[in-house]
Amino acid sequence: MFDLYTWPTPNGRKVSILFEELEVKYSAIPINIAKGDQFLGKFKTISIDNKIPIIFDYEKKVYIRESGIILIYLAEKYKRFMPSDENRFDTLQWLMWQMSTLGPICGQAHHFLYYNPGKSKYSENRFKQTTENLYKILNNRLEKFQYVSGANNGEYTIADIAIWPWIARHKRHQINLNDYPGVLRWYKEIYDRPAVQKGYHIPHFEEEIPL
Repeated sequence: MFDLYTWPTPNGRKVSILFEELEVKYSAIPINIAKGDQFLGKFKTISIDNKIPIIFDYEKKVYIRESGIILIYLAEKYKRFMPSDENRFDTLQWLMWQMSTLGPICGQAHHFLYYNPGKSKYSENRFKQTTENLYKILNNRLEKFQYVSGANNGEYTIADIAIWPWIARHKRHQINLNDYPGVLRWYKEIYDRPAVQKGYHIPHFEEEIPL
């Protein structure tokens, strides 16, 4: 059993999607970051930086923070969605690409293109162009392989689970997925997974999953 402190953001959704894929019991605890819940109550005492998601593992009596580490922790605990062969490091490389590059850049794209349009043309252009380049990198990979890692056997891993919720915001990035056929094919395949459909709407429905 786990507690999941979360909100419907790409980082929150990647963890709820993995929980649904694993079919383990968890309780979702909403932390409304728009209202400042991350600075209040119990969450303030368990978070080092006021960020979601955080999980609590009742078996191990431990809190795990940072979405990428949470995915690794759960994948290793249940021995699923993480290759044990040479593709393990390929999976980790793509997970780190999402954590260090795709997520931060797309987060800035959201900030300027979606939430604050017209306030800084330079910033909008910069992050739009950088985001387009990241989609090209991902597309180059997905035109060659079914999933981002596990090239030898087409294995769906935590790297896909981490990246997909960010691509689900492609409209906020002002990206047309038809321009990236490899990404579009991969995006639709993962969209069709029941666990993804369910995990996306944790802790509550915010919007239909964009197609």
